[in-house]
Amino acid sequence: MSITRQHLVDTYRARHLGTPVPPAPGTHDVRAVRELREYRRFLAALAGRPTRGRGRHALRRWLRRRPGPGCRPTG
Repeated sequence: MSITRQHLVDTYRARHLGTPVPPAPGTHDVRAVRELREYRRFLAALAGRPTRGRGRHALRRWLRRRPGPGCRPTG
């Protein structure tokens, strides 16, 4: 059964039982991602690591890598 069908079944049951209707699938995805990011920052702070900019710093390091001694420039 797909997520959409399960949601429709849950909505049908909720209306017939008089209980609150469950939220649609994907409604709280952005909130969940933000909470996960905050939790990871909290763990980094507890470990004594920087809490911000680690991803950008790693990407910048990766993009600015110099070719090793065995690499020859092409062209």
